[in-house]
Amino acid sequence: MNTDLIYQLALTQVPNIGKVHAKILAEHFSSAEEIFKARKSSLEKIEGIGEVRANSIKQFASFSDNEDELKFIEQYKITPLYITDKNYPHRLLHCYDPPTVLFYRGTADLNASKIISIIGTRNNSDYGKMMTEKILDDLAALSPLIVSGLAYGIDAIAHKYAVKHQLPTVAVLAHGLDTIYPSQHKSLAKEMVAGNGGVLTEFRKETKPDKHNFPTRNRIVAGMCDATVVIETGKKGGSMITANLANNYNRDVFAVPGKITDSKSEGCNYLIQSNKAVLITNGEDVIEQMGWQTKGKDNKPKQRELFIELTEDEKIIYQLLKSKDSFHIDEINLQCSISSSAVAAALLSLELQGVVQSLPGKLYSLI
Repeated sequence: MNTDLIYQLALTQVPNIGKVHAKILAEHFSSAEEIFKARKSSLEKIEGIGEVRANSIKQFASFSDNEDELKFIEQYKITPLYITDKNYPHRLLHCYDPPTVLFYRGTADLNASKIISIIGTRNNSDYGKMMTEKILDDLAALSPLIVSGLAYGIDAIAHKYAVKHQLPTVAVLAHGLDTIYPSQHKSLAKEMVAGNGGVLTEFRKETKPDKHNFPTRNRIVAGMCDATVVIETGKKGGSMITANLANNYNRDVFAVPGKITDSKSEGCNYLIQSNKAVLITNGEDVIEQMGWQTKGKDNKPKQRELFIELTEDEKIIYQLLKSKDSFHIDEINLQCSISSSAVAAALLSLELQGVVQSLPGKLYSLI
């Protein structure tokens, strides 16, 4: 058990400290324990914290309230993921409001090289089911992590098809891990955990699937993925919230079009019409838009030796890009020990020098 976990859990309970403030604090201190043991004057000086929030931290004393949660985590072999943990979903760190602590059961890599969320209506048509399965068939060769919300309809179809074809799939829940909602999907959730998938939530045990928890959950679905695929949805509802969140997080959004007279496709058609989503008709469209095409050894361009004088920042990025075919911009920012502005400047310079090329889906590779 992580000895700092009691402080990590406590940080989520401090009055006036929300997810944005917790992220700020995590960036300033090496552990949650250090946050609580810091001087009030040090806390006050942190931009975004100030006197009121510093007081809330120093006055917090309800650490024992987390004892039951600790026992639950240990009993059910749950993996708690604090915002600075190496296995925490790194893509969420580029969202302004990432969860402070996540609770995870499963074996899927939450930082897989390719992660796609597939979402849609709870009341899907045969067309929606067919398109979900077709898209997954097309994506299967790349073995992406498939993320959804375990709801009826498109969510469940995506999870079930992924399990059937041994693709890793993770459900993000709007409640604690002591229950599964809807209850009819308990066996599906067990299959996902027992296989190479899992279940993930930021909610503690005994948190019920209340209505207001679902939009909160949806931001994780949007933020932890490279792209979101919307299969069928009305113009209002959870899928539209997720799609809009993905846009706000600068993620790629794709939508499957439908008849203009079909209420189940109204949301997808609107996303396409308003340029909030790219129209797709199969998984190959997703692969092409994301720049995920596999390159054969014979046709892969050989990287020429560099006779160009690179700056230190450019050398760091160049060495990183040599390690695999392509990197998402978020991944470059995370793995390079330089600021995001320095990364952007170095990438632009490398592009101008003909060393690096930008690909669809915010990917970069060596030429």
